[in-house]
Amino acid sequence: MKNNKSIRIGIIGVGHLGNFHLKQLTTIQTASIVGIFDIDFERSEEISREYNVPVFPNVESLLNEIDAVSIVTPTRHHYEIADKALNNDCHVFIEKPITDNLSHAEKLLKKAKEKDKIIQVGHIERFNPAFMALDIYQMEPRFIEAHRLAPFNIRGNDVPVVLDLMIHDLDIILSLVDYRIKDIRANGVKVVSRNIDIAN
Repeated sequence: MKNNKSIRIGIIGVGHLGNFHLKQLTTIQTASIVGIFDIDFERSEEISREYNVPVFPNVESLLNEIDAVSIVTPTRHHYEIADKALNNDCHVFIEKPITDNLSHAEKLLKKAKEKDKIIQVGHIERFNPAFMALDIYQMEPRFIEAHRLAPFNIRGNDVPVVLDLMIHDLDIILSLVDYRIKDIRANGVKVVSRNIDIAN
């Protein structure tokens, strides 16, 4: 941190989820919201007025002023922005999925380790109070079945449904079962978008 008691945070991307991130950050006493950036200037101005936070003209100018950043952009931009943030000595909170490919994810994790910075991926479902209530039980599940069905939402269609939604179920299952994965068999199809939107 830059010698402040509070953590200076910026938000990059203030669409539906970015607005949620900003709202939650305003409730954290140790978080000082420095500003926001979004490529949609009208949206930035609207959010700026609602939360009384400055709008920055570009990613770089915001990163220069903060200790940590919340990245809430389409997944295809995650790697580039997170890489810049780490190069600017910022801790990173990044919406899931961390990136759109494994190679970029591994590069970010390696750089974060080298720079002694935290990367936290927004697997919010794991912190759902209903799921966290299971912590008091010692469970050894023998069979788990998960179904996640929802109307098509254009907001998450820049990545396959596995990375947008199924990733929550996989994360929850892996937190319940402390074993390494032996085998995965999967199939998926494109029905209403250019990416796989139904998967089993």
